[in-house]
Amino acid sequence: MAMATTTLRVGIVQFAPKIGQVQANIAKVQELCKRLTPRSVDLLCFPEMIFSGYMFPDAASISPYLEHPRTGPTSVFCAEIARRLECYVVAGFPERLEHGFSPPPTTNTTGSVQNLIDMHPSPPPALPGANTAILYGPTGEFLSLYRKSNLYKTDLSWATAGHGFTVVDLPPPLGKTTIAICNDLNVQAPAVWNSIEDGPYELARHCVREGTRLLIMLNAWLKSDTDESEDEGEVAENGLERVSPVGIDGDSQQPDWSVLRWWAMRLYPTWARDRESEKVERNEHQTDAKGSQELMVVLSNRFGHEGDITFAGSSAMFLMCRGSGRPQLLHAMGKREEGVKIWTAPIRQ
Repeated sequence: MAMATTTLRVGIVQFAPKIGQVQANIAKVQELCKRLTPRSVDLLCFPEMIFSGYMFPDAASISPYLEHPRTGPTSVFCAEIARRLECYVVAGFPERLEHGFSPPPTTNTTGSVQNLIDMHPSPPPALPGANTAILYGPTGEFLSLYRKSNLYKTDLSWATAGHGFTVVDLPPPLGKTTIAICNDLNVQAPAVWNSIEDGPYELARHCVREGTRLLIMLNAWLKSDTDESEDEGEVAENGLERVSPVGIDGDSQQPDWSVLRWWAMRLYPTWARDRESEKVERNEHQTDAKGSQELMVVLSNRFGHEGDITFAGSSAMFLMCRGSGRPQLLHAMGKREEGVKIWTAPIRQ
C-alpha cells in the first residue's frame, strides 16, 4: 500500500546582519517578512546568532548582546512572528547563562570522577553564555531550546558547549525534528577525521539512530576557499543530484557549491549506499530499528561580512534517502541573495 504524503512548507530568511545592531537587524527581518501571511508556511528559519552578529573577539565584546531565553529580543521576535503567521519559528541567539558554568568533570579509565582541583590548580573561569537555538510554536509558545555542542573557535572565549543532540516530536508535517548549529556538522574534538566511510559523523548518526525526519541547521558558515561556479553537469559529477530548479542567474545568485558539497558529505550516513549504511550501523554497535529512510535537511545561513570574514549564504534544502548513494539538492539560495524563500517538499507519513 502506498504511503500517504503531505507537503512541508519551509520559509528561509537570508540576509546580511550588521554585528551589534540588534534592533536594526530585527527591523530588516520584519521588512523582509511583512508579506508573509498566516498559515502560508509551516516552519520559518533564521540562522545562527542572526540578530547579534557572530564574530565577537572575546567574552567582553559579546557580553552586552547576550540574551535571556524567552524574554530577550530574539525570543520576543520569534514568539510574535510565530503567533502572527501561525507557524513554527526557529532562530539562533547568544544566550546569557545566569551563573555561568565550567565544563563538567571528566572521568578516568576506571570511571571515577577526577578531582578538578588536582587536574586544574587554577580552574577555568565560568563562561557567561551559550550559542543557542530557540523554537516557538504556532500560538507563540516556547517549545524547545538547544545549545550548540561542537563549538567553533570563535565561540570558545564566551560559550559553554551543550550536552548533545536531542529530538523534538512535532506534529505533521514536521515530525521528529533535530535542531543543530553550524559547527555541529563537523568533527567534535577530541575526535579526528578517519575516512569517508567512518567519519566520525556524530550528527548524521544521531539522526539515523533516532529516526529524525527533519534536521534544521542554523548556520553562520564561512565562504569556501574555492568559491567556484559550476553547471548542472559538474554538480552531478561531484555527488549532488539536483531534483528541482534552484534559479541561479548571475554570480550573486549562485550558491557556493563547495559549501553545499561539504554540508552533504558531512551527512554521508543519511544517504550512503546500503552496504555503507550497514557499516555505519555496525560501527555504532546498534541497529536502526526506529530509523527513518528519508531525512529532510534545512540549512539556514547568512551572508555578508564581519571584519575580514565573509559568510557563504547558500541556504539550502536537501532530501537524504538511506541507501540512495547520492544526496538530493531540492532548493538553494545564492551566496549573496537577500530575501525570503518559501520552499515546499513532499513528506511521507
